[in-house]
This record gives sequence, C-alpha cells and structure tokens, in this order.
Amino acid sequence: MKPVAFEYVAARSVEEAIAALGRDEDATPIAGGQSLVPALNMRLVRPTLLVDLNRAGLGTIESNGVLRVGATVRQATLEHDLRAHPLLREALPLVGHFVTRNRGTVGGSIAHADGSAELPVCLAAVGGTIVAEGPGGRREIEPDAFFVTHFLTTLRPGELVVATLWPQSEEHEGSAFEEFALRAGDYALSMVAVVLRRVDGVAQNVRIRVGAVTDRPTGITGAQAALEGVSITAAIAQEAGRIAAAAVDPPGSIHATPGYLRALTGTLVERAVLRAWERAG
Repeated sequence: MKPVAFEYVAARSVEEAIAALGRDEDATPIAGGQSLVPALNMRLVRPTLLVDLNRAGLGTIESNGVLRVGATVRQATLEHDLRAHPLLREALPLVGHFVTRNRGTVGGSIAHADGSAELPVCLAAVGGTIVAEGPGGRREIEPDAFFVTHFLTTLRPGELVVATLWPQSEEHEGSAFEEFALRAGDYALSMVAVVLRRVDGVAQNVRIRVGAVTDRPTGITGAQAALEGVSITAAIAQEAGRIAAAAVDPPGSIHATPGYLRALTGTLVERAVLRAWERAG
C-alpha cells in the first residue's frame, strides 16, 4: 500500500520543528521512521504534514555525570557507546535487528511508547528522564509520568521529545536485562530490567521494571520491597519472581496464555535479580 498524500518539512532546528507542528494539528514528526513508515504505508496513520527532525540538531550524545542522548541518535550508535549504562548496552542488541537499529532512533522509541519496546523499560529502570520541548517551553518528565498506555504519552500538543537523560552506573551497582521472544528480533513476550546497589552486603535502591506483559513500563513494588535491605540468595530471588508473576495481569494471545506469561515474567525477574546482584559485587 501507499500512504495518503502529505506535505514534508525538513526542520533545521527544534524551534522550526515546533513551529511547523503548530501550523497543522495533523502534523507528525519523523526521525528514523522504523515504526512510522510501515504505519504510513498501511494507512494506520494519515498525517497531512511530516516534520523531519534529522537536521534539527538532535543527533548528539553528551556526558557530564548523566548521559544526554539527543532524540535522533540512532540506536546502533548508543549500543556501541561505552559511556552508556551497562543495562542499555545489554538491552540494545535485542531491539529489532541491526538493520532497524541503524535507522531507529532512541527518542523515536521513547515517543512511540510501544508497551513491548525495550528502551522505555530501560529508561524507567535506571531512573532516567525524558526532555520534551514545545510551544510552552522545555520540561523534564519522569518515565512513570510520561508513559500512559500503548502508544500514548503525556506529551502535549506540539511537543517533541528532544532528548533522554540516562544516569550512569554508580559504584557497587549491578543491572541485568532479560527478555524472551519466540524468534530473535521478534517482539518479546515478556521483558525485565533490574538495577540495584550492593552496600554492606545488602541490596539497596532496587528498581524492577517489566514490559510486554503490561501496557507500559511497570514497577513491581512488592518484589522491590522484598529485596530491599537483604542479602540476596537464590531463594530470595525466586520469591521476588513469584511476587512479580502474581503482580502482572497480561492478556493472552495466539502465542501464550496469561498463565504462561505470568510464569515467564516470574522466571525472568528471578534470573535478572540474581545476575544484577552478582554484578553488583
């Protein structure tokens, strides 16, 4: 199929992009196009104006205690950046295929807000931040306040994701990312990201986020509480997995029943907790 007719603007700055979006309520920004172009071709979306962000100055990575990743930085670029958080470098090779990562952007994945995407889960797990800019100025948004449900965020009309802020790994910190897909490059049935610190022999600042079995990156607070302040053993990690399995309520599909997805999530949490604990030591 072919997309409906649309106008095209290649913005030379963020300000120009915001102005173009403000001129047409049916305007849509485009960066890597790995999700948008198929949707255009299938006419699932019908914008009257595409605003290209690739020349808007959003393609840089800056490090000053926090890694500031411009919205149009390619996923493959961040994958090979040694300054990136270890959780990111573990998860990024699982995002689609290397061909799509060469075009797909970090900001695009965040703004698209697919509940089965790896980058939103990682951003929430490391305690990162989304930087948005629009007619009302610039603001920083925490992931839990940004993602609403599948493909829906709290971005305001005319706003763009211009960057994401990723804290860098702290001393005595360990992280792990686990997911299961039926084939390499397919959407995961479930995914888990764990970040924790190991201080004086006990776990601190435990963050567990799951995706694919939920409609947005979701914290498993019960499992986090069970791990906080204890020395993690295989039995304790297994209990955290049990709590996680009970906390999610995924819909079934042709690929897996709800019960299978709950059990799978519990197993992934157990594995990720143990690996993060070992790496923190």
